[in-house]
Amino acid sequence: MKIAFLAPAGAMYRFNGTFKKALHYAPLTLTTLAAYTPEDVEVEIFDETIEKIPLDLDADVVVMTSITGTAERVYRFADYFRKKGKKVILGGPHPTLCPEEAISYCDSVIIGRSENLFTEIVEDMKNDNLKNFYIQKNNSLENLKLPKRSILKKDRYVSINSIEATKGCTLDCSFCVGKALYPNFLKRPVMEVIREIETFEKKEVLFIDLNLIADVDYAKKLFLELKPLKKWWFGLATSNLVHDDEMIKLMADSGCKGLLIGFEAISKESLKAMNKGINLLADYHLLMKKLHSYNIAVNGTFTFGSDGDDKDVFKRTVEEVIKMKVDLPRYSILTPFPKTKLYDELEREGRIFERNWTMYDVQHAVFHPKNMTADELQEGGIYAWRETYKFSSIFKRIARFSIIAPILLSTNLGYRHYADKLESFNYQKMTDNSDIPLL
Repeated sequence: MKIAFLAPAGAMYRFNGTFKKALHYAPLTLTTLAAYTPEDVEVEIFDETIEKIPLDLDADVVVMTSITGTAERVYRFADYFRKKGKKVILGGPHPTLCPEEAISYCDSVIIGRSENLFTEIVEDMKNDNLKNFYIQKNNSLENLKLPKRSILKKDRYVSINSIEATKGCTLDCSFCVGKALYPNFLKRPVMEVIREIETFEKKEVLFIDLNLIADVDYAKKLFLELKPLKKWWFGLATSNLVHDDEMIKLMADSGCKGLLIGFEAISKESLKAMNKGINLLADYHLLMKKLHSYNIAVNGTFTFGSDGDDKDVFKRTVEEVIKMKVDLPRYSILTPFPKTKLYDELEREGRIFERNWTMYDVQHAVFHPKNMTADELQEGGIYAWRETYKFSSIFKRIARFSIIAPILLSTNLGYRHYADKLESFNYQKMTDNSDIPLL
C-alpha cells in the first residue's frame, strides 16, 4: 500500500503565490502521521506551499489536511482523486469543525487529533473497512512518536525544526478556533519535548503552540530545561507577559530570539469586541521595550474589522506599530470561522455575505463590519500592509543592533513582497481551482 499525504494551499500561499522561502517552515501534521504509519506502507508528502501537488500520484490512499481557507481546494482534489479510484481521507481543522460537510467529499473524516488512531486507520484501509468518522479518545500527549522529518524536502523550508509542546489555549477569544479544536489544554512532558529538540541538527527551534506560556509553571520548567541546549527558539505568547519579568528573563536565558504576540488591536473598544480581555491590562510599549532589552524580536499581529473599529483604525494602527517598533507586524481581517463565537454572532445578525470557504484566509472581508463597508475594510487592510512595509517604515522599526538582524531584514523583505502582491489576489484569482481537472 502507498499513502500520499497532501497539504493543499490557498492561492496566496501556494509556492507560486505571495510568500518567499524565508517565511515557510515545515508543517508538523503530515510528518507526524507518517511516523504513525506502519513500516510496510510507503509514504510520500506533498506540501503545496513549496511545490505542486502532482495529479498522477502513485498512491492507493490520499490523506489531506485542511484549514477553512483551503477547504474548497481540498474538496476539489478529493473529487479528482476519488474519480481516479483512490481512497481519500480528510482531517485537520476544517473537517474537525465541519465533519458532516467534509464526509460528502471523501471516504473518511478524522475529527481532531489522530496520532494514536492512525495505525488503526491504516489497518482499516488494508481491510477495505474504512469508517466514515474517526475520533481519537486518548488525549494524552505522552510518549508521542517523533515526526518523520526525514521525508521532507528540507531545502524548500527556512527550517524543518518545528515542534509543539502544548495543544490548545486557556483563553477564549471570540474569533479563535482553538477552543473548538482543543476543548482541553494539553501538555507534553517537558523532558520528552527536550529529547525531541536534542535530535535537531541546526540551532533554531520553532514552537508552533497557540500559547506557549498558557501554563506559567510548565513554561518556566520548559525554559529552564532548554537553557543548556543553547538553541535559538521562536514561539507564540500573549501580551500579559509584560507583567512577568521572571518569565521574560527565563525566555531570554533559554535562547528565545523571537515571539509572535497577538496584540490584535490598539483600542480597548476593539479588544472588548473580540473578547481579548487579557490585552486590556497590557502596556504594549512597555512590553516591546522589555523584550527588545533582551534582544527578543516580536512578530506582532493585529486584526481589523471588529465592532470597535472605524475607518481611522488602519492609519492609527500603522502609526502605533512604528512607534512600538514591532519587528515584524502582521495584519489580518477578522474572519468568522465555523464553530467560533464570532461566527455564531455574525450569523445570527445576518452579517456574513461570503460562503466560499476559500475567502476565509484572514486577508479578505467575508462579513459586513459595523462602522465601515466590507470594501473599506478590505482596502484598509491593504493600506496597512503597504504603509508598514515601505522601506522607510521597515528601517524605523528594526534599525537597532540585534544578533538576529539578518533574520529580521530577510523576513521583513519577505512580508514586503507579500504586501506588494496582496491586492492582486481578488475573488477570481483566489477561487480559481481550474488547475485541478473536473473528471
